[in-house]
Amino acid sequence: MSASLNIQLSPFAADVAEGLSSPVKRLSPRYFYDDLGSALFEAITLLPEYGLTRADERVLRRHASELGCILQSVSLVGELGSGSGRKTSSILQALRVRNPGLRYSPIDVSPAALDTCCRQLSDLALISPICSDWLDGVGQIAARRVSDKPLLLLFLGSSIGNLDRASISKFLFQLHALLRPGDYFLLGADLVKDVDKMIAAYDDAAGVTAAFNKNLLSRINKELGGHFDLRAFDHHVRWDAFNRRIEMHLLAWKQQDVYIGAIGRRFHFEAGETIWTESSHKFTELELESLARASGFVPEKTWTDLEWPLAETLWRA
Repeated sequence: MSASLNIQLSPFAADVAEGLSSPVKRLSPRYFYDDLGSALFEAITLLPEYGLTRADERVLRRHASELGCILQSVSLVGELGSGSGRKTSSILQALRVRNPGLRYSPIDVSPAALDTCCRQLSDLALISPICSDWLDGVGQIAARRVSDKPLLLLFLGSSIGNLDRASISKFLFQLHALLRPGDYFLLGADLVKDVDKMIAAYDDAAGVTAAFNKNLLSRINKELGGHFDLRAFDHHVRWDAFNRRIEMHLLAWKQQDVYIGAIGRRFHFEAGETIWTESSHKFTELELESLARASGFVPEKTWTDLEWPLAETLWRA
């Protein structure tokens, strides 16, 4: 592919071209979240097999008052990948008791998710949504700060696990650089648990996660003039014990060539070849403490859920 063609491609098309040209084909999970993808993910959080979101909500609901006592003077709450904001309501309710005029800036790449977030949480805070990537969104929040009070940054739902494990420390270090001393970071992280339980969470019996995964190909068809036959790909989930991660793939069950108009290329798939679409890393509490200190944070408090092992850990910059 020529350099001139690269310059002409949209960011989405360029990422697809690069990912499907790699020896191990990949597509970034950031492109899951068009309007349909966001709706499908909200449906996933309601599935009996997917206990992560309910555990997230349980821990936050049980300990929101304690969190509010620790964070007695917070004027602004930012949230990475807010989605609909459902999990955040208990935090905002606890914080606004001591912080009238509380502001909330959800960051998400999905305009539909941000619209839902604004509707659901508008009675709890003054909302300024940011449609952006995570780090860019935090940079926008940092540039707009007018108060010397601490900022609380939320990163819930174990979205941290979607990053490559090798890049997590770098991401946290970059995040820390955008914060001020005394700011707080509340991180939700899924913990290692029974393997069958973890696999079922990403391969539900109703096939909702499969539809969520395949919607990535549908989005390429719709937005980039792709010619993927969704029936020629299967949703495939595996556990990598060495790296402690669940992997989601789209497996081509027959040999095929797929043309993508916006890229102007055909991409070849052998039977059994996969497109790696997402990694969901799982953590230990000791690992989370090490990540905090390595990136410049001080661990303050960790709350866990026993029904679905998950940690909400509060760090201070």
